Amino acid sequence: MTTITFKFLSIFFVGLVLFSSCKKDNPDVVAPAPPAPPPVGVAVTFNPDLLKDSSLLQSRDIYLWNTQIPATFNARSYTDPAAVMTAIRSFSIEPGFVSSVDRWSFAMKKTEWDLVSGGMGALIGGTKQEAGDFGLSVFFRADGDLRVRLVEPNSPSGLAGIRRGWRISKINGNSNINTSGSSTIVDNVYYAASTSFEFIRPDGTTMTTTLNAAHYTDKPVYLDTVYDKGTQKIGYLVFNSFLGNQQNISAEFDRVFSKFAAAQVTDVVIDLRYNGGGYVSLAEKLVNYLVPSSANGGLMMKQSYNAKNSQHDETTYIQKTGVLQLSKIYFIVTKSTASASELLINSLKPYMNVRVLGPTNTHGKPVGFFPISVGDWYVFPVSFKTTNKNGEGSYFNGLPVNAVIADGLDKDWGDTNESCLASAIKNITTGTYQRSMATETNSQSPVILNSNDKLDGPFIKVTIGKGF
Repeated sequence: MTTITFKFLSIFFVGLVLFSSCKKDNPDVVAPAPPAPPPVGVAVTFNPDLLKDSSLLQSRDIYLWNTQIPATFNARSYTDPAAVMTAIRSFSIEPGFVSSVDRWSFAMKKTEWDLVSGGMGALIGGTKQEAGDFGLSVFFRADGDLRVRLVEPNSPSGLAGIRRGWRISKINGNSNINTSGSSTIVDNVYYAASTSFEFIRPDGTTMTTTLNAAHYTDKPVYLDTVYDKGTQKIGYLVFNSFLGNQQNISAEFDRVFSKFAAAQVTDVVIDLRYNGGGYVSLAEKLVNYLVPSSANGGLMMKQSYNAKNSQHDETTYIQKTGVLQLSKIYFIVTKSTASASELLINSLKPYMNVRVLGPTNTHGKPVGFFPISVGDWYVFPVSFKTTNKNGEGSYFNGLPVNAVIADGLDKDWGDTNESCLASAIKNITTGTYQRSMATETNSQSPVILNSNDKLDGPFIKVTIGKGF
């Protein structure tokens, strides 16, 4: 393939960014025709400095805290658009918070984002491994006790039969697995092309296998089932991502809630413990399935931009879907529960008795963004904030839980003895929460929580709006 550096295309792009900004204020201006595309088989290389300049120009327009970016900020002093997005985070001072609140603005090559947004593997480290990944994520239950927290069914780990709750006893032959080695674990589990693992199953047997990274299709709906508990019929949904093929996920919502309705479900538990968010539109659909009919037509949420773009502020109203009539709803969360997941919970609070349980507050991301084209990159500067019917938002410290329950990392999805699910069922049937077992209290220690933050760190938290 012939590679040509199209410097004029980069220059045109920067000019077009400036021109587009003017066009917002002057609708009578007619945009010039774009340049002809390069010949087939010719790779376009964009000027790196101009890509960084364009990233900054877009941020000065759309970033929620755009007026806080200093005039002296030099985008060219950073390595690429991703580094520029990380740098502008420090200029996000919000009333009531001492330090910057933005932990999420990022950039990604378009080819990588197209894979991730379409549900083709985990969103890891702001970039997609060229070879993919294992579809495996891990947390410590206690120091020296590393557990599989989640497996993508269609991934290499899923196809190998690995399940949530299995203990990892060796990584590349090394049995010294503890919290002090979290960085090495991240490299071997999330970024390696190939890693050997030894697992201990719940029955005490072991399995040794080598996983090779690959691309795969995510399965956001991990599990849906109904538990018959006397007079209560409890619908349980494990939902892991608001990213993927939106039409397919919408069809899954329809299937699940039709199933719940047919079973005459009286209570619903939504498990979002590792759901890092995704499309706002899918969160809206889920709200509409869960609210009672009395909420129909009510304000669901407000989406607000900075003062420069306030004309694009948007209010969404509830359009009840399905026949379920719930007065209360249970959510299982962790600090990994973020973005569109938190938006879902916050939007329901004015209309239902929302009960949240898990080991900690949620992640704390009441803001969102959408992909903005910059050459062969997309940049995602935080662009809007959301509030519910009561004007509640700004939960940068996370949404609080009603009951602190340790994440049952020793159990598979749907096991009614798993601490969080068992606690939700107990509250539904008796009105009280089940306390964490003594063997699980280690998972609440600062050492374990901090280590698990590192193990969760590579997974980006996203709330993707439709933009304007």
